[in-house]
Amino acid sequence: MTPLTRRRLGIFRAHKRGFWSMWIFLALFFLSLFAEFIANDRPLLIRFDGHWYVPALADYSEDTFGADFLPTEADFSDPDLAVVIRAHGWMIWPVIPFGYDTIVKNLPVPAPAPPSWRNLLGTDDQARDVLARVIYGFRLSVLFGFTLTIVSSIVGVASGAVQGFYGGLTDLFFQRFIEIWSGMPQLYLLIILGSIITPTFWILLIFLLLFSWMALTGVVRAEFLRGRNLDYVRAARALGVSDTAVMWRHILPNAMVATLTFLPFTLSGSVTILSSLDFLGFGLPPGSPSLGELVAQGKNNLQAPWLGITAFVVLGGMLTLLVFVGEAVRDAFDPRRTAA
Repeated sequence: MTPLTRRRLGIFRAHKRGFWSMWIFLALFFLSLFAEFIANDRPLLIRFDGHWYVPALADYSEDTFGADFLPTEADFSDPDLAVVIRAHGWMIWPVIPFGYDTIVKNLPVPAPAPPSWRNLLGTDDQARDVLARVIYGFRLSVLFGFTLTIVSSIVGVASGAVQGFYGGLTDLFFQRFIEIWSGMPQLYLLIILGSIITPTFWILLIFLLLFSWMALTGVVRAEFLRGRNLDYVRAARALGVSDTAVMWRHILPNAMVATLTFLPFTLSGSVTILSSLDFLGFGLPPGSPSLGELVAQGKNNLQAPWLGITAFVVLGGMLTLLVFVGEAVRDAFDPRRTAA
């Protein structure tokens, strides 16, 4: 590890707010990766007549647990099936016995039901457990944000590097294209797209990628315009080093310093975009575990304040953690900062 890297890590650790925000965010994201084992309407493990079954990972038909049942997919919330399984073995349920799309039955009041020991954050207006939808929605939002951030950063860095390194007509035409492309009405195009096909995770990702890659292009372009005239770069080109090698080995490491400081903010922006589209009804298909859909539920059910409060706390907390991490990364790469 170089002294510069140690210095940056020291500054990052010294930024207590950002350092602990990173660990809190990573812990929450790690837990959400195992959402099927935390919130599910299927048991984690079943022991029946000396055999082991893992319904959380595999599908089983009801006749697996007795010839009196039909050869259809097992509904483990069925009391008759539960009685038969417990008579010949046992089963272990997740902490939250509801999936993100499970309809909670036998509610004491019409949905949306308020928080209770059975549903810690209550239910929405379709009688689905809010806590289960928050866990799955958090995972979906973060995975979408990570994917969009990584792919758009790669495309944006590559395009900015080509612009800044070659300059001239390449830079001129590329800049005019970016000016025209950035002026396209994204929301209207998305409305048109949604009227033709049903948006999915990957369709939304590709569509947003068409425009999000421009966020880092200007920063990288400026770094390459400055770096291509430095003495060590000109010496490398004079020695016959290929343009690709010069860009990758000599200029890109310096350009990435400015780029990395933007990544946490780009990630928070990606999460916000997905939530906004889901709130407006132009995002993921209906029924998907979406934080934006939870915000819409809170707006449409003002008599159920727990929906709006939950959406505000989850989205606000997630974006706050990412902003704090971004501040710590920015300070770590600031050459004027010193470790405390």
